[in-house]
Amino acid sequence: MWDYTDKVMDHFFNPRDVGRIEDADGVGEVGSLACGDALTLTFKLDENGRIADAKFQTFGCASAVASSSVLTEMIKGMTLEEASQITNQDIVKRLGGLPDQKMHCSVMGQEALEAAIEDYYRRKGGKRPEKSKGVIVCTCFGVTDEEIRKVVRENNLTTVEQVTNFCKAGGGCGGCKERIAELINETLAREQIKPVSPCPKRPTKLTNIQKIQLVQQTINEQIRPALRADGGDIELIDVEGDKVIVAFRGMCAQCKMAEFTMRDVVEARLKEYVSDSLTVEELKD
Repeated sequence: MWDYTDKVMDHFFNPRDVGRIEDADGVGEVGSLACGDALTLTFKLDENGRIADAKFQTFGCASAVASSSVLTEMIKGMTLEEASQITNQDIVKRLGGLPDQKMHCSVMGQEALEAAIEDYYRRKGGKRPEKSKGVIVCTCFGVTDEEIRKVVRENNLTTVEQVTNFCKAGGGCGGCKERIAELINETLAREQIKPVSPCPKRPTKLTNIQKIQLVQQTINEQIRPALRADGGDIELIDVEGDKVIVAFRGMCAQCKMAEFTMRDVVEARLKEYVSDSLTVEELKD
């Protein structure tokens, strides 16, 4: 069970400003159902150019609802310039904190706000800030190098796991982890912080006992954290030769994306860290 603050629980059980402004001046849509989180933020300006109303719709966990809810409260009465200065850390601070594995929800709120503001300038044909879109690094979650640099810079991140917690990059197949480590090192190049080490390579030969141990280690360190970030979990049931049998728990057990998760997260990670010959089957209760 996540250790949520009273503020988070209040905004989760009593979310403010749920809905969508139909004649909105700005609309920001981020995330996707396939990724497990999606958020739409809309706002309306008054005659003085300040945000008079803001609403949100989200598909996500308690942290996603709370982050979105508190954000709508924060931006009301602000100019777009003032609102554009809000960071995910401001959202977290207003909520009294979030679990490390849920920090990406605050980042999603910040990104939705930025997208809505950019949409406003596009609609009005006015001058808007230049924004580098960057190159996709994490294809599983559509995260760019610029987005990774930004969360590293603004949140003083130093590890790949932290980046995954903040923006989900590396939380899918894991094939982008080495590139994420490079981006962290590049971003921290001017700081006197020890660079992170590249992701460990899998061994070339394994005894059966070593294989089982490495499968369990990979599940514990590389797969379970990503699933728990969205309220799910996984249990290793057995290893029969090259067949790994697992069972989904929590939200994953009822998720419509379970087949995707099994193929593109669980099996992909085990192939990456243990052996290309592994296949994964789900044991359903």
